[in-house]
Amino acid sequence: MYQNPELAYEERRSSARLVDFLTRSGFEVTYPAYGLDTAFAARVGTTGPHVVICAEYDALPGVGHACGHNIIATAALGAGHALAALAESLGIRLTVLGTPAEEKYGGKVDLIQAGAFEDVDAAMMIHPAPFDVLDPRCIAVAHVDVHFHGKAAHASAFPDQGINALDAAVQAYVNISTLRQHLLPTDKIHGIIAEGGEAPNVIPAYTRSSWYVRADTRRRLDELLPRVTACFDGAATATGCTVEIEHVGHTYDELRTHPVLAEIFERNAAELGRTMLRGEALPPSQSGSTDMGNVSQIVPTLHPFIGVDCFPTVNHQKEFADHTITPKGEQAIYDGAVAMAWTIVDLAESRRWDELGAQTSPMA
Repeated sequence: MYQNPELAYEERRSSARLVDFLTRSGFEVTYPAYGLDTAFAARVGTTGPHVVICAEYDALPGVGHACGHNIIATAALGAGHALAALAESLGIRLTVLGTPAEEKYGGKVDLIQAGAFEDVDAAMMIHPAPFDVLDPRCIAVAHVDVHFHGKAAHASAFPDQGINALDAAVQAYVNISTLRQHLLPTDKIHGIIAEGGEAPNVIPAYTRSSWYVRADTRRRLDELLPRVTACFDGAATATGCTVEIEHVGHTYDELRTHPVLAEIFERNAAELGRTMLRGEALPPSQSGSTDMGNVSQIVPTLHPFIGVDCFPTVNHQKEFADHTITPKGEQAIYDGAVAMAWTIVDLAESRRWDELGAQTSPMA
């Protein structure tokens, strides 16, 4: 996957290779699954509580597997392979679920809506990072594309006949920068101008910018979004453009780590020589977002970070992708797979299913 990164909903070679491994490991595989061409569901076990291990395998534009989804997928396969022969004796049903498009669109939300997480007692995955973190802070996010429409004209001879959509995009950027002074420290807004015009001597009639708007909780995000939208509307008014605000993919909820799953995983990680940091010990600024947050609102969920010992190299840098194929990256795959497998074995043997019960407040 490192050598052949594929973007959201385009993970055809990656998903096919993962499915081939799971089929050879004794899983009954549905592929494609739940109406998504690159999703799959690999199942073993016939009775008992149902555990889902999520595999992610989409990459980022330009920097490939700089978020380490190649590690996520491989660790999920490793845990599934280890448990395949044990599912019946443990009295569990196990699904390794292929979940596309985490990076932008929120494939897990599509899977939720299609019923993939119905009748599920626990869901888990691991995510590579610079450090080991048991219950990372993953916050809510909305993805927004903003389209400004103006009117083209010769930029030198007839500028008075044009309406500059690039001016609107730049003004929107300035408006957002001004708004940041008045936001909570946990509110985050970042964006790029994806299309800004075609020639310097043509007043741009169209621009497109892409934005991520984040907040600590979905409730706070719902409060913040109208203020951000006002920045785009104001830029359109100031420049005479029209504006179209497009919500891209699904909105992600904040992650809720289940304390029972975290307790068991932390003990197993320690057996592997990993001391897990707590999310609350890290600066609030060190937060990302994941569609696993949406899963955690309806199913007891675990989503720890497994360190690849690479700081100051961090996620979404090309160099982070390179770290995924080092010995430290391979160790993260092994430790993540084993810790998840041991956690599921412990959960089954101790019969702590009833303790998963109702969801609790976030641990971080």
